[in-house]
Amino acid sequence: MSAAGALLEVDRLTVHHGQLRALTEVSLAVRPGEVHGIIGANGAGKSTLLRTIAGLHKATSGRVVLDGADVTHAPPERRLEAGIALVPEGRRLFPSLTVEENLLVGRHRARSGPFDLAAVYSLFGWMAGRRRQRAAQLSGGEQQAVAIGRALVANPRVLLLDELSLGLAPIVVQRIYELLPKLLASGVTILLVEQDVSQAMRAASRIQCLLEGRTTLEGRPGELSREQVERAYFGSEVSGSGADAPAGGLTGPAAAVGAARAARGEPGEGGPPR
Repeated sequence: MSAAGALLEVDRLTVHHGQLRALTEVSLAVRPGEVHGIIGANGAGKSTLLRTIAGLHKATSGRVVLDGADVTHAPPERRLEAGIALVPEGRRLFPSLTVEENLLVGRHRARSGPFDLAAVYSLFGWMAGRRRQRAAQLSGGEQQAVAIGRALVANPRVLLLDELSLGLAPIVVQRIYELLPKLLASGVTILLVEQDVSQAMRAASRIQCLLEGRTTLEGRPGELSREQVERAYFGSEVSGSGADAPAGGLTGPAAAVGAARAARGEPGEGGPPR
């Protein structure tokens, strides 16, 4: 993979959990101003990839490079200072602390930049009025907003978002994803992990699919067909029928068909003939 112009580069990254190999020679390049989406089923290695980039897992081999500087062996706090911030799966807030106290946790080792408490309160209009409320009393969507705000006050160059939509109502997910253009406009580059393939296809500049810890597909959403996404998501022996798609179809690759076809300007199922 050519990493020319990349702000974040992952080069042939292999990661183990004990004897289990979770990632095998995964590479990616995220350029400034992009939303790079990582998709894949449970156990594909998506969260492991983000946690390794953030320094929470040790790489067995390979490199993590931020703006030309090798940070592979840097501890998490040094990576945060360099500009890599993670919004973890499950939010991971301190439930007994207030909204503002959780945000202030993110100021530790923060870089200088446009995001402070006032900027976060401006981004999330409801938050200032409830800044003294404990995190345990918030809804799932509100907790996700606080987790994003906690990462933003560190003023990251690259924001790692792990499973934004997990366990949230569709309307809440929509509101959170509507924030991404504002973050990009502020100079933040985004690496996004998402099980909801259709959501990732709509939001991302580039898509990369992982299967059993390996990259099986990469490209721009508008250039990828339904069959390519299904094959990459499930494995090469899956037919194009989508019969083995996840129940409900909302988080599997079959749900990405409309998004991919719309991006290519094609009609959806049952649409007018081409």
